[in-house]
Amino acid sequence: MSQISVNRLTFGYDGSADNVFEDATFAVDTDWRLGFIGRNGKGKTTLLRLMMGEYSYSGSIDKSVGCEYFPYAVTEDMLHQTASEFMESIKPGCEEWRVICELSLLGEDADVLYREFGTLSPGERTKVLLAVMFSEEGSFMLIDEPTSHLDAAAREKVKEYLAGKKGFILVSHDRDLLDACVDHVLVLNRRTIEVQSGNFSSWEENKQKKDAFAQAENEKHAREIKKLRQAAKRTAEWAEKSESTKIGFDPIKEHDRCLSTRSFIGAKTKKMQSRVKQMEKRIETEIEEKEGLLQDIEKVEDLRITPLVHHKSTLVNVQGLSAGYGDMLFDGLSFTVERGDRVALCGGNGCGKSTVLGLVMQSAGYGESPAHMQGICETASGLVISHVTQDTSGLSGDIEGFCADRGLDRSLFCALLRRMGLERTQLTKDIGELSQGQKKKVMIASSLLTPAHLYIWDEPLNFIDVFSRMQIEALIMRYEPTMLFVEHDVRFMEKTATKVIKI
Repeated sequence: MSQISVNRLTFGYDGSADNVFEDATFAVDTDWRLGFIGRNGKGKTTLLRLMMGEYSYSGSIDKSVGCEYFPYAVTEDMLHQTASEFMESIKPGCEEWRVICELSLLGEDADVLYREFGTLSPGERTKVLLAVMFSEEGSFMLIDEPTSHLDAAAREKVKEYLAGKKGFILVSHDRDLLDACVDHVLVLNRRTIEVQSGNFSSWEENKQKKDAFAQAENEKHAREIKKLRQAAKRTAEWAEKSESTKIGFDPIKEHDRCLSTRSFIGAKTKKMQSRVKQMEKRIETEIEEKEGLLQDIEKVEDLRITPLVHHKSTLVNVQGLSAGYGDMLFDGLSFTVERGDRVALCGGNGCGKSTVLGLVMQSAGYGESPAHMQGICETASGLVISHVTQDTSGLSGDIEGFCADRGLDRSLFCALLRRMGLERTQLTKDIGELSQGQKKKVMIASSLLTPAHLYIWDEPLNFIDVFSRMQIEALIMRYEPTMLFVEHDVRFMEKTATKVIKI
């Protein structure tokens, strides 16, 4: 066992006004199964890249072992080769028999090593690259979002596999995966970095207690500061009033007073002024103790949605539907989406979930689907749909242009993104420069601001941070919009779906 120590790490991208890390200091053991938690754009992937030595920085990162980053960079040429042909180039010294052993733990046959890599499913590719990575010990593995775009079955296999390994840091927003796989967490809070023993759920429970204590202490200090300021103000007024009577008096009205009284009044005033200074010092102490109490509290603010109400109760009717691109992906699919339903489509990668969403969109007049279909796929007349796609690659340009193209109120749009955790500086960037999670938030915010009868979301939570996932869950449970969606986050689906359709 050895440690990786980060000391006074400071790093910022060229042209950026703010640093990603400022004097960050922490240490982790290399045999931990470490979960990495933080908001989108806080610097999780950046830290992994820094540990790989890809960027220049100030401070130090001391480690006695090498690091490997997942996913490996797969070139266009590699997509036309088999994994057996190129795995030596991405992991020198990799032995094929060891990779085959790791694949068996992932529930895959060795034949995936000898098929053209570009023809493999997302789950098969992920498993092959994980098997290559873990085929040899001695490195600390930096695993970045391994389950993105994977179906439930593939996620389960990856979860079981990683739970049997050690010596890695796992960036993931999948709460189920983090609970199953990690024994420590590294958390990028709003202002600080912390390392804690346990999994996501134990950290979340501890954080809720810590935040509640911080808020109670903050309120206590605020009350004490208010009381002290009121007392100091009263005492200062008494001192000023007393001082004003020191010189000059009416001998008729104040017959019991003489010139010697002046020194008594001065001493009394001085004593009251001293009390004011003591109170001011106590106020400064209270303010100092109050500072920083709320710096790491994540404000998971409520989001809003304005669903439209359609006059018909059945919005989507699918009966005996078969569809595909040449060969049929599925056959005899039947379901309905009633007003108020939240229907989740689930099934393996490539089974046709996105195809179903595309055919429903086509039926409502939203574009054309390239799929061939047989059977019934019909929607209620005049149905207004708000859509979130999987692909964010086409997003570019500034926020103002994005809102103008979609008829969105820019100020409301920016306010919504701020509620979802984007900083003001990020709202001035080209959308194409944002992280994958931030781009997905742009698409979700656009959908939320589009009044609709039906919300069709295709894997909306890919790359979205845990806090925003909880925001979106709370939104759906509060406003109960009619939805048809595909999502592989087990907890999200269990919490929000009223009906699950297996393809």
